Amino acid sequence: MDTIHGHVFKKDFELRYAYKARNPISTGWKIIDGIINQGLGKGELGVVIAPTGAGKSMVLAHLGAHAVKEGRSVVHYTLELSEATTGQRYDSCVSGVRLSDLLSMKELVYEKIQNVAGSLIIKEYPTKSAPPNVLRSHLEKLKKRNQKIDMILVDYADLLKPVGNYKEKRMELESIYESLRAIAQEYECPVWTASQTNRSGLNAEVVTMESISEAFSKCFVADFIFSISRTIKDKNANSGRLFVAKNRNGVDGLVYPIFMDPGNVKIKVFEQTDETVDEIREKSAKEQADAMKEKYKNFRRQKSGEA
Repeated sequence: MDTIHGHVFKKDFELRYAYKARNPISTGWKIIDGIINQGLGKGELGVVIAPTGAGKSMVLAHLGAHAVKEGRSVVHYTLELSEATTGQRYDSCVSGVRLSDLLSMKELVYEKIQNVAGSLIIKEYPTKSAPPNVLRSHLEKLKKRNQKIDMILVDYADLLKPVGNYKEKRMELESIYESLRAIAQEYECPVWTASQTNRSGLNAEVVTMESISEAFSKCFVADFIFSISRTIKDKNANSGRLFVAKNRNGVDGLVYPIFMDPGNVKIKVFEQTDETVDEIREKSAKEQADAMKEKYKNFRRQKSGEA
């Protein structure tokens, strides 16, 4: 019996380490790809956390645009911005033309996007009108038309309609995030979405998972979570910080300085420096990561109690 078990274990050994098993899609940031095992993989859920106006939609557009430039087929659901506005962000990111100049340079933009190897489908739903099953139905229609689906983005999950009635909002959100991860597994591709912080995250030097609106539980199923924090001073300087809050495939608790120009959907992530860490006023990145992990443990105990 031991020999049989050992044989089965060894039989799948190479498969467990095969690059194609995850089929990761790059984030477009070499530093982040380096700690997430080359990008978000199939069946995995990634979450971008940021306060209002910090750039959640812009980050999702960056992730989708980079995938399209790599020849991937992307489906982008928007529940806040219009299809036209979302499409313009992709146009700007791919072409390098500023958002304010897209109309006057329309011919150049068109020429640039003609050379892109991938494909993009943008589908708009009114806020709180579409439950996850509506997205699933749309994806099924695309599959029947032989449309390839390499990556799915949802801008953003908190604006989806919950399935069923729940006593607490945190349970509604938990159900939505679980559904999105199920979609990632069913369609064997990465799913990216975003989450809004509560008011405590508005002027935070580093946004941690403690600042997530309503429920820590909605990110319980996520594989990779990072936050974007931008104070007023940061916005004026086109700068900010990216905090890796959770990473199933590598290290977390890291803070990186970023360049972020909303004018042309341009985002760069730089190496971590001593100065970056010094800018965190209340807690170090390690302390924040430890606090997050402790809260994570408490949540799991709570879940076990509910079960």
